[in-house]
Amino acid sequence: MKKVLILLVSVVLLGGCAVRPEFQQGMTERKFLRQNKEAVLSGMDENSKTYRVNRGDRFYVLATFENGKLIKLEEKETVTGWPPSQPSGNQPDGNNLD
Repeated sequence: MKKVLILLVSVVLLGGCAVRPEFQQGMTERKFLRQNKEAVLSGMDENSKTYRVNRGDRFYVLATFENGKLIKLEEKETVTGWPPSQPSGNQPDGNNLD
């Protein structure tokens, strides 16, 4: 009896430490928004909504929901913009009418 009680207590304690997945196929939109408070609406169609969650400086996640359920998840890398081009003195700028 004592062993059963110890086993039961240890299962309950270890069960409380379980890692919950951040994203799960079929999870509700409401649960997703509760777990990801930094999510912003990225796009909307007739039946679907897409949210964007930033993952640091270089990555972000797009989560697409249809009828309130998660149907598609994409992790993407942020594309940095090209540095602004600076005209050099020896190249024509296209505005000369010579």
